[in-house]
Amino acid sequence: DVQLQASGGGLVRPGGSLRLSCAASGFTWDDYGIGWFRQAPGKEPEGVSCISRSDATTYYAESVKGRFTISISGDSAKNTVYLQMNKLKPEDTALYFCAADFRCDPIIRGLDPLVGRGQGTQVTVSS
Repeated sequence: DVQLQASGGGLVRPGGSLRLSCAASGFTWDDYGIGWFRQAPGKEPEGVSCISRSDATTYYAESVKGRFTISISGDSAKNTVYLQMNKLKPEDTALYFCAADFRCDPIIRGLDPLVGRGQGTQVTVSS
């Protein structure tokens, strides 16, 4: 089974930075999408970023482009996905989930990931 373990959330002031990590394991195939979506209280899930394992293509929501960077290390079976978040804004406050699917499109669209998702990690941006 695919397992995803997210960490790295916290409280930060506007303009600050955080780095989220997702430890992923259990993949038995090489081509998949892995990334992040978030959900704020009372709102629908919102795709944040995704990276394609096969060719390292990255995808970002318009709201985070230029501020967030996704990266991956490790092999296809076991790896760690990072989300470097800079210039954080109060509207970035949400529960962030690591997610995996057969491709990135569902993750970026905020749909329920088919392969799996980890537990959420809270990001709060406040002064």
